[in-house]
Amino acid sequence: MSDHLRDKPQRREKKTGKAPSETSHGVRAKDPAGKTKDSISTVSCLEDPGPHDENARMPITKENTYQLGPYKRFPVPAVTDILKDVLTSYLQDEKYEAEWSQKMTKTICEVIRARVKDLMIQRYKFVVLVSIGQLTGQSMQISSRCLWDASNDTLTSYSFKNSSLFGVGTVYAVYYE
Repeated sequence: MSDHLRDKPQRREKKTGKAPSETSHGVRAKDPAGKTKDSISTVSCLEDPGPHDENARMPITKENTYQLGPYKRFPVPAVTDILKDVLTSYLQDEKYEAEWSQKMTKTICEVIRARVKDLMIQRYKFVVLVSIGQLTGQSMQISSRCLWDASNDTLTSYSFKNSSLFGVGTVYAVYYE
């Protein structure tokens, strides 16, 4: 069979929304005689919405509030207290271990983020960073860089140390209009 004749059914399958699965995941099935054959799977094409889909997908319109600044400012002292409380409670009696600190940073970030969200500060997005390291007499500098609105955006940070490790937690509050 010539290549032109083989391509004709494939073009017909593309028009109807069916595509051979070999191109998508390369699966070949064996028939009882032991020969391999291409398996064909069908994929429905939903590019053109039907008449019943137009009513189901009505666009949501939101009106502009014309609010240029936050009604409630970000409470830096309250969030600093949250950082202090969480870092102290999780790290006070711990000794540094590399694998443990990787898991603990994720846990502490989630706890801090949940407690800051409980403050119900609207129109702010929060970025929480926690670093845990071993105390061996070294120094460490943490810096960050971002697009910043000095009148509305802010951050707070807290550092914790015990005999074997240090922890630094930072919460960035970015006002979202």
